Amino acid sequence: MTDRATDLQSAAATPAAVSPACTPSLRTSLRGRLRRGAGKALLRNGGWTLQGDLPSEPKFILVCAPHTSNWDFVVMLEIAFALDFEVHWVGKDSLFRPPFGKLARWGGGIPVVRGAGQNQSGQVAEAIRKADRMIVAIAPEGTRSKAGRWRTGFYHMAVQANVPIQLGFLDYTKKVGGFGPCIYPSGDLEADFAKIAAFYRDIQGKFPEQQGEITHT
Repeated sequence: MTDRATDLQSAAATPAAVSPACTPSLRTSLRGRLRRGAGKALLRNGGWTLQGDLPSEPKFILVCAPHTSNWDFVVMLEIAFALDFEVHWVGKDSLFRPPFGKLARWGGGIPVVRGAGQNQSGQVAEAIRKADRMIVAIAPEGTRSKAGRWRTGFYHMAVQANVPIQLGFLDYTKKVGGFGPCIYPSGDLEADFAKIAAFYRDIQGKFPEQQGEITHT
């Protein structure tokens, strides 16, 4: 285990690991204690170890990769529970209409209007700019099935919202999950994607043969 790796208990309890993006009420409330307990227990029972820290930023894009299985969402949610943060996700606007619209928003959903001529990245960036604290989780592969290459929407969201990109990962071979580098977009898509690809080079998802190529072209 590296010096940045930490056991589940200390990762969830150490004040230094708290990011401004974490929900303050979860640190002291009954709901927070229940979330932390459940998250730590589920991760421990699954044999997972946490590594890395969230950035010292109140808002950022959280890249969730590799994405090859529905279990990815489950494990990342357990990590969110254990570390007192809540994630937002992006969905088509029809999901936010009655009767389930309020539930979708309560669950962290960000509605976007899809279709030709719609700037979806811009819509998400606007939601981030308006928020005081927000973590938007994006799976750039766009599918858990075999992906061709990563989609670049997450990058453009970060550039337009002026927020960093936190690289999140789940390595099923080592049973280690957590957070890698925090990248501040330079505007040079090729150079930044090279940094991202270098980090994920040796990380394997549950089904490695389905991982998408980390390229913007």
